[in-house]
Amino acid sequence: MTKPYCFVLMPFGTKPDGRGGSVDFDAVYAELIKPAIVAAGLEPIRADDEQTGGLIHTPMFERLLLCEYAVADLTAANANVFYELGVRHATKPHTTILIFAANGAQLPFDVGLLRALPYQLTAGKPAEVEPTRDALADRLRSARGGTVDSPVYQLINGYPAIDPALTDIFREQVQYAESIKDRLASARHAESVEAVRAVETSLGSLEDEQAGVLIDLYLSYRAVQGYQDMVRLVERMPKHLSGTILVQEQLGLALNRLGRGEEAERILLELIKRRGPSTETYGLLGRVYKDRWLTARDGGQTVLARGLLMKAIDAYRKGFSTDWRDAYPGINALSLMEQAENLAPEQARLLPVVRFAVARKIETGEPDYWDHANLLELAVLARDPDGAVGHLGDALAALDEPWKAQTTARNLGMIRDARQARGEDATWVLEVEQALTGHG
Repeated sequence: MTKPYCFVLMPFGTKPDGRGGSVDFDAVYAELIKPAIVAAGLEPIRADDEQTGGLIHTPMFERLLLCEYAVADLTAANANVFYELGVRHATKPHTTILIFAANGAQLPFDVGLLRALPYQLTAGKPAEVEPTRDALADRLRSARGGTVDSPVYQLINGYPAIDPALTDIFREQVQYAESIKDRLASARHAESVEAVRAVETSLGSLEDEQAGVLIDLYLSYRAVQGYQDMVRLVERMPKHLSGTILVQEQLGLALNRLGRGEEAERILLELIKRRGPSTETYGLLGRVYKDRWLTARDGGQTVLARGLLMKAIDAYRKGFSTDWRDAYPGINALSLMEQAENLAPEQARLLPVVRFAVARKIETGEPDYWDHANLLELAVLARDPDGAVGHLGDALAALDEPWKAQTTARNLGMIRDARQARGEDATWVLEVEQALTGHG
């Protein structure tokens, strides 16, 4: 009896993992993917390593379109694999299984929406192979049931035969979403939680609401500091949306602002475990430890405070090392180093690296409030009053949400307190803080 074919979309050989390490994809195929396909009663086919001027050749398209099953390894976000997956999803409604290394670099989109299967790596090779292999084989067997797994077929009714009436419906949906977006922008401008709640009430049930509208609503609550509303909204969201990285990260932020730091820590650590390191996730985790450090310090718990301070610095450093282009966690690490003993040499080494990251971002894009605020904070850290005043004006001119100025002022206040505790005159820093709080 002829076995159905299962085509494997994945890189070849050993490739960078995006975190300074590498992945042996040949080992992943040999030890994990191929045995799982065989166990499911299928015949594995892996694309050859032929390069034809950078183009995907005819046999590749034939395999993508004609193989009954497919497994796509999204680890390392290989461009060819993503292109091939797009072709597969556009032509096959089901029988495509996604996998990725859970402890690899974060993927460029949330695979949670596509129900991908994570696997573990140790030193670039698959680890804990047997349970993952069994899980992959089970998913392949279940795929025989014909469950639609292509997001194209799931989200577009009647695809590939599209009803012309859908064009009019689409236009109406776009206009509706723009209307909601305008109302939320007005609510944010008015700094009114009640106005944001009024928009939410007008939506009614959220189960069938557009994801973009819900995310805009969610972030609008954040903008007006409606943190309890953020937590409540997550409970109302459809499961496929509430579990996304963005929503879970901001849920961690909201819980922390509500004084529920341990819950926030658990959510963020789970994200790192499932999705890999991220500058945003580590930055939020650093903020959780930072707030707990302040509470312990102000409560006289000296030993606990010291431990939490080091955890905060470590989280921020990891966030910056995950993506050197994002200066936010680097600046927070530098600011907290002011509070710790014996970290001045490390602070001096890190400061120019972070300054370069901010400068490069400004040179290559449109600077926003945080870019100017980052330069302001770096000038304070470098004890440069004239530079700080210049960057203060730029930051205030770009300020769009008051809470941002308040955050910067608090950071500068901690730097000032630490320096004054060491007997240093930091009166000029207080003047910068007051200018920020006057606008926040």
